[in-house]
Amino acid sequence: MGLFKPDLYRALGLGFVLGSAALVAVMGSPFSHKSLAEQVIPSATAATNAPDQTLLSAPQDNTR
Repeated sequence: MGLFKPDLYRALGLGFVLGSAALVAVMGSPFSHKSLAEQVIPSATAATNAPDQTLLSAPQDNTR
């Protein structure tokens, strides 16, 4: 009676092999035109300049 049965090693090995095969199938797919980095990380875009709000005069309140 051991701590780990041979079935555990067989299941871990089978899971590793099937997981590796699935990863290779997804990463090497001919239908994907983008790399994994392009799919996960969005491309960088520059921020647009917002108008400077500090130089604008305060709106006139004509309700008084």
